[in-house]
Amino acid sequence: MSDKTVMHHIDELAREEHELFERESHGKATNADQERLRQLETLLDQCWDLLRQRRARREFGQNPEEAAMRDPKTVKGYSG
Repeated sequence: MSDKTVMHHIDELAREEHELFERESHGKATNADQERLRQLETLLDQCWDLLRQRRARREFGQNPEEAAMRDPKTVKGYSG
């Protein structure tokens, strides 16, 4: 997966997140929408982490293709 692919995925997730925030701000969000927002937050954290890993590997002369998406608990631990 290339950096461009990861960024494209981040853009798609962020677009969906924005739509759900918009729905929520108008009082039209369902419980499923709110659950999806939580999922999107985690997925976005994981994707940003993956992109940072890829960039760091490249910077230090390592293969960015060896970067892997980390589990949600690990990624959430970074911001907590």
